[in-house]
Amino acid sequence: QVQLVESGGGLAQPGGSLRLSCAASGFTLDYYAIVWFRQAPGKEREGVSCSSSGDGSTYYADAVKGRFTISRDAAKNTVFLQMNSLKPEDTAVYYCAAAWRCAVDRSAMIYWGRGTLVSVSS
Repeated sequence: QVQLVESGGGLAQPGGSLRLSCAASGFTLDYYAIVWFRQAPGKEREGVSCSSSGDGSTYYADAVKGRFTISRDAAKNTVFLQMNSLKPEDTAVYYCAAAWRCAVDRSAMIYWGRGTLVSVSS
């Protein structure tokens, strides 16, 4: 069964850190670009970061550049999103998705996880 499962969300204080995981089963992440999206209450889902397959390129939205880092662990078939210097505006449900190439177009995603909630508040 093909599945993406996010974990690692929770409550963090402003300035704090969280590390999200996106674990795949039923397929190998190495062959796919992995995109992290987020959706804040009342807002559209937006692309946050992407790790491409093959050349290892990574991409970040301007809002998270310099604070978030995407990485892969092939042995664990997992992609991580390290989030540092968190801000209240980072509060959202975070989703990972697999695609053939990095994109923010949701219609280009092949597999989706169900999301993990990140709340940033003092």
